[in-house]
Amino acid sequence: MSGPWIDCQTNQLAFSDEWVLAHYTEIKAAIHSLPSQRSVTRISLQGLQAIDTAGASLMVELLGPARVQEVDDWAPDLSAEQRALLKRVATAMVSPLEPEDTTPSRLVAALESLGRNVTGLWMQQRQLLGFIGLVLATLVWVLIRPRHWRITATVAQVQQTGLNAVPIVALLTFMVGAVVAFLGATVLSDFGATIYTVNLVAFAFLREFGVLLAAILLAGRTASAFTAQLGAMKSNEEIDALRAQGLNPVELLVLPRVLALLISLPLLTFVGMLCGLAGGAAVAVGTLDISLTQYLYTIERDIPLKHFLVGLGKAPLFAFVIAVIGCLEGFKVSGSAQSVGEHTTSSVVQSIFMVILLDALAALFFMEMGW
Repeated sequence: MSGPWIDCQTNQLAFSDEWVLAHYTEIKAAIHSLPSQRSVTRISLQGLQAIDTAGASLMVELLGPARVQEVDDWAPDLSAEQRALLKRVATAMVSPLEPEDTTPSRLVAALESLGRNVTGLWMQQRQLLGFIGLVLATLVWVLIRPRHWRITATVAQVQQTGLNAVPIVALLTFMVGAVVAFLGATVLSDFGATIYTVNLVAFAFLREFGVLLAAILLAGRTASAFTAQLGAMKSNEEIDALRAQGLNPVELLVLPRVLALLISLPLLTFVGMLCGLAGGAAVAVGTLDISLTQYLYTIERDIPLKHFLVGLGKAPLFAFVIAVIGCLEGFKVSGSAQSVGEHTTSSVVQSIFMVILLDALAALFFMEMGW
């Protein structure tokens, strides 16, 4: 049998013409038309005019990878480039198509994950510090230019972040105050010292729980709201439109939110302290036979004012961190609804983590200072 590309004799195959991609279909059909049972002892490539990767793959399928690898022996007259192409294609066709299993060990995977997390945390903190610097620089610039003060926007944010949060802060701190008083009374009654339940509740809420519970509530409620609001504006390209008009998004969008939280959180902290003490008073009056007059007199007599000032003094720091994190995560939104959700969750987690971390550092600092 003979054809334009293959001439098949009794025990000989002669290749001719151009074995290139342009004739791939015709060559493949010619190969399929060859007798299935044949014994080829001699191969001739003298008529081969050109060959590329497609033609080489067909030749390897026809002759087999092992025979093509020995092309130097049975086709020494073929050019060195064509022989190298045939051997390379033959080697590639016998290699497994599946990639090698490069799954690392559990230890390596754990170390890799730890490294990625540490690097991500470091980059996140660098971004946060840079954004804090930008906000502070803009705040100083605005403070000395009264016509740039956004009083209306700030008041509106105070209403949303502060006044609307009063009921939930009051309810939560009242219940926690009652729980702290109940647990304290349960332990102290074994020593006949239930009167000190008043000191325990007052000390805890004036110094720690009042500001901490209010800050955690705002971190979950307000930081996520800031991120969602700014993220939606970023998705709708409203922030880009502000920049195109020569307006500063930090001045217009971030500063009113930061200032509003600086006003709201100290007020909410004060509300939380009062409601926590009220919850403790409810338990003391109802179950411990301590009158309300005795409860208030004990607080006035035994609890120094410095504990109230220490608790209230932490509120502005927590408020600034919560507001900055919420706004920064809003600016990080890439444009999709999924990105808005991811950064909203991230802002809540970061805010709560930073509040607890700063509270622990503040507690150590005040303890060392003897305050």
